[in-house]
Amino acid sequence: MRYDRGREMFFSEGQGARGKGQVKIMLNGKTKDVSEDTTVLGLLNELDIKLQGIAVELNFGIVSRSKYGETILENGDKVEIVRMVGGG
Repeated sequence: MRYDRGREMFFSEGQGARGKGQVKIMLNGKTKDVSEDTTVLGLLNELDIKLQGIAVELNFGIVSRSKYGETILENGDKVEIVRMVGGG
């Protein structure tokens, strides 16, 4: 068994940082399990959410849309997906 400090997870023999393990994130206040290599873009695709008119907050900071595909979700991350609405 190996401990990966960057992900704060234990991996069993033969399972590394690129294995098929799961991490727990908080998504809009609810616990969700995702594959350990899931990116913000992958999560949005899994949830069938279009990129137009949304903002993604990760651990209290806004993720730039250009970084969605390279921002990997880690165990314990807090994700908020906010849809912009117009009105007045």
